[in-house]
Amino acid sequence: MKLTEFWARMREQFGDVYAESVARDHVCSGLDGRTPAEALERGIEPRVVWRAVCADFDVPVGHRH
Repeated sequence: MKLTEFWARMREQFGDVYAESVARDHVCSGLDGRTPAEALERGIEPRVVWRAVCADFDVPVGHRH
C-alpha cells in the first residue's frame, strides 16, 4: 500500500478532519505506543499502520479493503 492510499482510506473511513486527528493523536496498541503519524515517520509500512488503525477502531472488514 502506498502512503497516498493509506490517507485515502483514512479520509474515507473518518472524514477529512477526523482522519488527521486520528493520525496525530491516537496511540495505536499495535504500533508500540506510537500514533499512526509517528509510525509512518519512522518508516513503518502504511499497510501495517492501516491494519493497526482498523483494529483499534473496529473498522468493519468490508471497509478495510
